[in-house]
Amino acid sequence: MSQFIVHSVPGSPFGRAVLATLEEKAASYRFSPVALGTARSEPHLSRHPFGRVPVLEHDGFMLYETQAILRYLDRALPHSTLTPADLQAAARMDQVMNISDWYLFQGVNNVIGFQRIIRPRLLGSPPDETAIAAAMPKAHAVFNELSRLLGNKRYLACEAVSLADILVATQLDFLTLTPEWEPLTSECRNLVSWLERMNARSSFKATTWKRVAELAKAA
Repeated sequence: MSQFIVHSVPGSPFGRAVLATLEEKAASYRFSPVALGTARSEPHLSRHPFGRVPVLEHDGFMLYETQAILRYLDRALPHSTLTPADLQAAARMDQVMNISDWYLFQGVNNVIGFQRIIRPRLLGSPPDETAIAAAMPKAHAVFNELSRLLGNKRYLACEAVSLADILVATQLDFLTLTPEWEPLTSECRNLVSWLERMNARSSFKATTWKRVAELAKAA
C-alpha cells in the first residue's frame, strides 16, 4: 500500500489522532506540516475548503474531517482493527467520538486549551480567565460523562482500544498541560488511569507534540 501523507499543525490533537492511528496500524506515513496561521490560505485551502486540520492524502485521494479519516484508515488497514465487532460496543465508540468532537472540543478544549496553551505559547498573549471560567461548567459535565461511560472498563467502548480512545485521549492529553486538569479529574480518577494506559502505548509515545515538531523540522 502506498504511503499516507498527513497535513497538520504540530501539536494539534486532531492531527495527533490521525498519526496515532497510523502508528497503531504500523503504517508508513509522511508528516506534512501546516504552519500555524496558514491553514486558511493556499496551498492548504485547496486541501480543506474550511481551512482546518488535519487532511489525509492517500494515493491522490484527499480526505478531511478527523472521524472520517480515522474510519478510512481502519478500513484501509484492516489488521489490528480499532472498531469493535460487537454492535453495541461499536455504537458506544461512535457515541464517544461524537462527544469528543461536539462537547469535549467545542466549548471546552477549544476554549481552555486555546487560552492556556495556544495563546501564551504560540501567540504571545495572556489567557482570558473569564473565558476559561465560563467553560468550566461544561468541562465538568463532559469529564463526568466520559468517566461514567468508561466505568470499570479498560477502554471507552469495550475492553480493547478503539478509535474513540484515540480521539478522546489526544484531546485530554492536551488538557493535562493546563491547571484546570486537576480540578476536572478530581472526581474522575478512572479517566486519569485510562489516559496513563493510552500514553504508555507506543502510538502515543511516537506522536507527542515534541516528536511531531521534530517530524515537521525534518519535512
